Amino acid sequence: MPRSMIGRANGPPGEPGVALVDGVPLFREGLSALILRTPGLRWLGATDSPQMAVQFVERFRPDVVLIDSGLDPRHHLSHALVAGGVDIVVLVLVRDGHHNIQYVATAIASGVHGVILRSAEPPQVVAAIQTVRTDRHYVDPALAEIVSAPSGKVVPLGDGTKPPLSRREFQVLRLIADGLENQAIAKILYVSVETVRTHVKSILRKLSARDRTHAVAVAFHSGVLVVEPGPRSPPGT
Repeated sequence: MPRSMIGRANGPPGEPGVALVDGVPLFREGLSALILRTPGLRWLGATDSPQMAVQFVERFRPDVVLIDSGLDPRHHLSHALVAGGVDIVVLVLVRDGHHNIQYVATAIASGVHGVILRSAEPPQVVAAIQTVRTDRHYVDPALAEIVSAPSGKVVPLGDGTKPPLSRREFQVLRLIADGLENQAIAKILYVSVETVRTHVKSILRKLSARDRTHAVAVAFHSGVLVVEPGPRSPPGT
């Protein structure tokens, strides 16, 4: 079998099967050993190639797929796996470089069922796999702080002449800049759609913006939002 697709099933067929998409051999071996010694979980194998991941999933039909965020920076693979199999649960292993609201929020919006720091301790990884399998939802507490931070803090506007945005308004604005609609933002921030609408109205007022698109433009122009370094791949690539 090619190195990029390594299957090695173990355990009773009725137990939840776990698979991994990761480019680091040591990490693949480490997760393999962890699952192999965990009762109630079945190791199905790993692939180090996003291009082979869909084929891998079709062949081994795992219940839970863990994906290294470094191999899926724009969530195309996660979305493809979620859309292709209603019984598949996707848990993203978030690298330090993706430990930010843009990545976590868009991962959740793309349909992934869980996010966990790639540096998490083994017992937490096992607990996340078990939780996301049964509840179809898991957010690492360290990452939950990013998308659900208290709204008491304020973010000053670039010119300093307008009322500052609250922390929550800033979160909403960044999610709008990522192209998310109110319903998706509400799901990510664990608030009602009406609450999001209220935040949007406040953002428009504070930025003197005509609409959401204008608000994003004003935010970038004034320095409230900044363009992240590094090119972004266009959707579908």
